[in-house]
Amino acid sequence: MAEKKLSLSSLKPAAPRKSRKRVGRGLGSGKGRYSGRGIKGQKARSGSNKMRPGFEGGQTPIYMRLGKQRGQYSRDAMPVGPHRTRVHAVNVRDLERFDGEVTPETLKEAGLIRNTRLDVKILGHGELRKKLMVSAHLFSASAREKIEGAGGTITWLRGEPKPRPPKRRTAKPTAKQTEPAARDEETEAAEETQSSEPGAEAEASEE
Repeated sequence: MAEKKLSLSSLKPAAPRKSRKRVGRGLGSGKGRYSGRGIKGQKARSGSNKMRPGFEGGQTPIYMRLGKQRGQYSRDAMPVGPHRTRVHAVNVRDLERFDGEVTPETLKEAGLIRNTRLDVKILGHGELRKKLMVSAHLFSASAREKIEGAGGTITWLRGEPKPRPPKRRTAKPTAKQTEPAARDEETEAAEETQSSEPGAEAEASEE
């Protein structure tokens, strides 16, 4: 195919260009009258593009109305300490490779955990057939049952957590329970009014 000769009429840009938007040129153009800015308001004025992101005109923005959400990786997450929220989870099926004693140090050497700065929690996924002495910070109920069922023992590195007592909920009095008390008060008030009437005192004196 023969190449076209280069001329002023055949010049084209290397990349397509978007035509400039012309506003305020009549209603037929589609961008007349309000020029795409809508009716009056801050965003219809000049310089409205200088508002910071998230600005809602002075009212409390949504990121302040929702509050802070704590989590593992958020900026408000609990720090590493006695009230830590992150732990290294190890399942009992991963303990089959060990013989004898299992500690956080041996778990790190085996590559099951990255470091010993965080607590280690043993979970009950899988089966365990070996008799092991497992030392960790936390144990799930199923993991404890499987380790002890295989003849092994567990050691709580922070002490065994105390079971929380169930919360006692006091039942609110129903309408039937409150009716007798209200009736007793009404009868007492009626007796007091009868005794305070002058006719009752006269009858008592005649008797």
